[in-house]
Amino acid sequence: MDRSQKADSVAQLTEVFNQAGVVVVTRNLGLTVDQSTELRTKMREAGASYKVAKNRLAKLALKDTDYAGIDEFLSGPTALGYSEDPVAAAKAVVEFAKTTDKLEIVGGSMGAQKLDEAGVKALASMPSLDELRGKIVGLVNAPATKVAQVVNAPAAKLARVFGAYAAKEAA
Repeated sequence: MDRSQKADSVAQLTEVFNQAGVVVVTRNLGLTVDQSTELRTKMREAGASYKVAKNRLAKLALKDTDYAGIDEFLSGPTALGYSEDPVAAAKAVVEFAKTTDKLEIVGGSMGAQKLDEAGVKALASMPSLDELRGKIVGLVNAPATKVAQVVNAPAAKLARVFGAYAAKEAA
């Protein structure tokens, strides 16, 4: 890489760090091309990205961001998983790490909060942002449904009573 390519790479990484909700640092312990492709596909499906970056350039990009604390994790053959959703990248990386011993979770960060391996795994066990939104909508919708049922119940009972009287008189 020449200087301009390095500068472009640092600028792209800085933009990633400024927009990301979570960054997970992994160590590649000999992933095959197929495994790496599978990991990237799973990350994309989860709404996350996975990028192998030179540690030195990543450290330069981290300097003025909230993720500056993860520079200590950047040694050896590392890669970065990131997403805007605070759970998506962690969940995808942890799920993939369960299937192979060639990917090690080193740590990560959620904003200024630095996470170790256990912290990343705990974050992965949480529901995603979309799941939480669905639960909130369900909770908000439930009382309205119950109110509608309570309001309609007396009218339904009255209709049944009138129907019973009409059937009685007809007989």
